[in-house]
Amino acid sequence: MVMNPLFVQYCAYFNGNKDYFECHEVLEEYWKEIAPGDREHILVGFVQLATGLYHWRRDNKNGALRTLQKAYYCLQKESPFFDMLDQSDLLQKLQKAITALEMEEAFQAFQLTIINEPFEQLVNAQIAALEPMASTFLRDKHKLRDRSAIVAERHAKLNAKKGSV
Repeated sequence: MVMNPLFVQYCAYFNGNKDYFECHEVLEEYWKEIAPGDREHILVGFVQLATGLYHWRRDNKNGALRTLQKAYYCLQKESPFFDMLDQSDLLQKLQKAITALEMEEAFQAFQLTIINEPFEQLVNAQIAALEPMASTFLRDKHKLRDRSAIVAERHAKLNAKKGSV
């Protein structure tokens, strides 16, 4: 059974305040811990799910559709994460979202169905601690983050490559 605190946070953000940007951030961190570079890992599917919904909310329907289709493919795999979540229900909701995007429909959020009571208690405790956020903030959160560390890391890698040539 997988009750990693970062997966709990992912589910809390997803079902609580629908902060798909934070879902992506926390689960990407977890993925890098347990399966760095493995683009077929189930956590990648969960990251893609959140990313696709974030794009859809921002009305980037093409990006959302491509990303949710990738998530659907990835989330069909067997995984211990589905000891906590209803995989069949998730895939049905995801297929419905893909169809809605293909029909050019407006954003439609949905919930992850939690099937493990102890896990649900952990997620609900975190949801209770979440602060409400304005929908415009949630829609444009990527524009508001501090990217200076990411930019500095990219420059360092570029300089290291130049130095090795």
